[in-house]
Amino acid sequence: MSRIAILGAGAWGTALTISLARRGGHELVLWSHSESLAETMTETGRNVTYLPNAMVPADVQITADLPGAIFEADILLCVPPSQHMRGIVSHIAPLLTRNQILISASKGIEDGSFLRMSQVMASVTNNPIGVLSGPSFAQEVATGQPTAIVAAASDGVLAQLIQQEFTSPSLRVYTNDDVSGVELGGALKNVIALAAGVVVGLDLGSNSAAALITRGIAEITRLSVACGGRRQTLAGLSGVGDLVLTCTGGLSRNRTVGVELGKGRKLNAILAELNGKVAEGIRSTTAALGLAARYGVDMPITEQVDAILNHDKDPKDAIRELMTRPGRDE
Repeated sequence: MSRIAILGAGAWGTALTISLARRGGHELVLWSHSESLAETMTETGRNVTYLPNAMVPADVQITADLPGAIFEADILLCVPPSQHMRGIVSHIAPLLTRNQILISASKGIEDGSFLRMSQVMASVTNNPIGVLSGPSFAQEVATGQPTAIVAAASDGVLAQLIQQEFTSPSLRVYTNDDVSGVELGGALKNVIALAAGVVVGLDLGSNSAAALITRGIAEITRLSVACGGRRQTLAGLSGVGDLVLTCTGGLSRNRTVGVELGKGRKLNAILAELNGKVAEGIRSTTAALGLAARYGVDMPITEQVDAILNHDKDPKDAIRELMTRPGRDE
């Protein structure tokens, strides 16, 4: 039996905890940065803030004590918002033993450094590191809807270990050694989902949505390959799969933010209604452009999303500029 500590009690961390508990065979502890949330979840079994319609099994330990959560854990599943990853891993790094495995299930790029989450982890610890990514809405994973995701690690044995520990009748886990491609697919699709939401908010129709998603995967692939990822990875679950889900699914927070932007609402007002939930694409847009500049990669959709988010550009003007760019081969 493995002891798994899930660090982050947002919707995704809670859903993965429920999935692991349903699978069985693990001792589970879920850490929340909020003591009040940890107490409420312990008393009621519900994460009323982030995943109110799902029950956390009673045998899951829930705590706000971070050192206690990681003590003697075999696997540390890290699921904080991406901009908190460095702080959390830096805090626990002195407490880790050599064989404890760290897994990132957060999809984002760090501000300033433009590092992927596994790179952030590797910058502060020498422990084995893996990644979980792929098309997966937390609510559906929590209720046991069939879902397929990817376990990525440069060490094939580690990827297979993660696969074995997380696979269940409702969660199918594939392995991949292209960590860069898997992580960038998961982070960059959130940016394209914001644009896809804008298309919906502007009521531009299905043709526009299909074009946006298709050109979006081309844009994601260009940057991922420039960063060392493989093109075929972006054609798989962590690329096309995650992009299609996030651009079309009604449960996507990034798409929802884009829809509201397309309707003409201001970003601050939209974010206030998320009640603390994170739309990772908002921060990842700026980081993606920084990474693109570093590698000389053209990302026109991302540029227009950045202009809408950070420079108050009218979404109609952004779409118009995308449509009137000079012609080129596909």
